[in-house]
Amino acid sequence: MVLPKSLRKELGISGPAKVEVVSADGHLELSIPDTPAHVEMRDGLAVIVPDAPVPAMTAEDVRKALEDVRR
Repeated sequence: MVLPKSLRKELGISGPAKVEVVSADGHLELSIPDTPAHVEMRDGLAVIVPDAPVPAMTAEDVRKALEDVRR
């Protein structure tokens, strides 16, 4: 499935990506599956660690995530 570049950018999708597709009320819903992760203790603090490598977030990624949460 090919998604428009503007939509991929908005969703943070780069390159090939897995998506979940479900049927809901007569339409399709696409979502990016959660990243499998586990919790480790590091220096006495609980840290969420992804089970597979993930790309590092840029300053722009962090800014957008903060803006999205604040809306």
